[in-house]
Amino acid sequence: MSEPNEKREVQKHQTAEPSTLPHLARNWFLGLVAGLLLCASLPPWGWWPLAFVGAAIWCHLLEAPARQRFITSWFVGFGWFLPSTLWIWRLTPPGYIVGGLLGWAGLVGLVGLIVPRGTYKYLTLPAGVMLFEWFHSLAPFGGVPISMLSFSQARGPLLPVARLGGGIVVSGLIVAIGAALHMAVVERRVREPLAMLAVTTLAIGGGMTASSLVHQVETKDGTPETVRVAAIQGGGPQGNTFDYTEIPKVFQRHLDATREVNKPVDLVVWPENTVYMVDGTFAQSFWHDQVAAEARRLDAPIMVGVVEDDPDDDTRFLNYMVLVQPDGSLTGRFDKERRVPFGEYVPLRSFFEIFAGDTLPGRDAIVGEGSAGVDTGPVKAAVAISWEIFFPRRVREGVRDGGQIVLNPTNGASYWLTQVQTQQIATTTYRAVESGRWTIQVAPTGFSAIIGPDGTVHDRTGVSEKKVLMADLPLMTGTLPSQLFGETPALVLAALAFAFVAGVRRRARSGDHLTGNSAQNEA
Repeated sequence: MSEPNEKREVQKHQTAEPSTLPHLARNWFLGLVAGLLLCASLPPWGWWPLAFVGAAIWCHLLEAPARQRFITSWFVGFGWFLPSTLWIWRLTPPGYIVGGLLGWAGLVGLVGLIVPRGTYKYLTLPAGVMLFEWFHSLAPFGGVPISMLSFSQARGPLLPVARLGGGIVVSGLIVAIGAALHMAVVERRVREPLAMLAVTTLAIGGGMTASSLVHQVETKDGTPETVRVAAIQGGGPQGNTFDYTEIPKVFQRHLDATREVNKPVDLVVWPENTVYMVDGTFAQSFWHDQVAAEARRLDAPIMVGVVEDDPDDDTRFLNYMVLVQPDGSLTGRFDKERRVPFGEYVPLRSFFEIFAGDTLPGRDAIVGEGSAGVDTGPVKAAVAISWEIFFPRRVREGVRDGGQIVLNPTNGASYWLTQVQTQQIATTTYRAVESGRWTIQVAPTGFSAIIGPDGTVHDRTGVSEKKVLMADLPLMTGTLPSQLFGETPALVLAALAFAFVAGVRRRARSGDHLTGNSAQNEA
C-alpha cells in the first residue's frame, strides 16, 4: 500500500468511527471477549487456536483514538489475566486485585496505546506484545512471567519456533498470525496473509531444523550416554495452606515412595520443600540420616529440597536443594535465587501490610547465590527450583555451565486450583525446547513430568497421587539459538518494527510539510 493510500485509509477510519457510548461499550465488550479468548488458549484450558482469534479481534479494535485504544486494550488485559491468575486470590486478595486491574491489564492497555491505528498496527501490535512479555518477565519485583501468551503453544504447532527465539518470539508470532487473520477475514486481503503463512512455515521449519544443533553425548564405544533418574512425588492433599502438622507427613510420604525404588538408579530427585526444619539444621537431623540410609541402599545420591531457619535472623529462611550422598555427605547445594513475590517474600512489606496485614507471609526467603549448573555426580544438571523455571535465563545459565539435563524440583501443594501447575508444565516444556535438554519437573502433589527436548510430555502424574517417575534420560550437548541469544531476537524484532514505522511516518510528515498538505495524525 502506498503512503497516500495509507493516509486516506486512516482518514476514512477517523471519520467513520463513531464515538457514542453504545459504540464504545460494544468495543469494550469485544475487548473483553478478545481477552477471554486469549485466556482460554492458555493452560489449564489449552484451546490454543483461540489465541489467534483473540489476537485478530484485538487488532480489529485498535482503529480508534489513542484513549479508546488504551481503554479497549485494558479490557483485553482484564479478560486475559483476571481468570488465568485466579489462584492468586487465595494467597493475597489485594495483590490479585491490584496486579490484575492495574498491573497486567494496565500494561496491556499501554500496548494498545503505543500501537498506532491503520496499517502500522499489523507490525506494531506483535512488537508491542513481545515488549510487554519481556517487561513483565523483569518487573515488577523481579518479574512475574505467568499467563504468557506463548504458553498456549506448549501443545500447539508454533512450539518449535522457541528454539530460534524463545517463548517471547512465539508470542509475537501468535499475534502476527492473528493480525493476518484479521486482514484475510475483515479486509479481504490475500497477499499479506499468504506472506504471513510463508513466514510462519519458515519459522516452524527453521525451529525443527535447529534441533540438529544439539545431540546426545556418546560413550567411547559410540553408544548414547544416559542417566537413570527417579523423580519422587509423595502425594497428599493439594490446595491447603501451610500447616506445621503436615511437615513430618510430607517427609514420610516421600521417604515411603523412595523405598519403592530399586537399583539400578543413578540419581533420585525429591521436590522442593520436602524437608522443613522447624529447629536446627538438616545436616544434623534425624531426617538427614533417613535420607542417607536410602542413598546408601540405592548407592545413588538423593537431591532433597530443604527449608531451614536463618541462624542469624528469625525473620528470614533458607530454601535450597542439596545432594545427600551414599556416605551421608552433603554436596551440590543450590539456594533458590528467584523468589515468589508475596509467596516467599513481601516486596515493600511496610506498604502492603497496611492493606493485607496477617495474610502476608511472615518471613522472607534469603536470595541464593551461585550458578544454576549443579554437578550431581552422575550428571551435570541445570537446576531451577520451582518459580525459577518461569525465567529462561536461569536455565540458560545452568546449561551454559555444563547442564546436560534440566531439573525442576518444585512445590505447588498450597496453590488453589491447577492453574499454576498446568502453566508450569507449559513453561517447563519451553525450557526443554529452548535448551534442547531432557527435563524433569517434580512436585510433592503434582504435577510431575518428564519432558523431551521436542516438548513431548512422556510421563505426567495426577494431582495428589503417590508416584515415582523413572526414566533413562539421554545426556545432551550443543547450543540452540534461543539458548545462545536469549531474549535478544525478540527485542531486535520489536525494535525494528517500531523503528520502521517511525521512519515511514516521519518521511510521510516531511512530505506533507514540503507539499503544503496537512494529513491527520494517525495516532
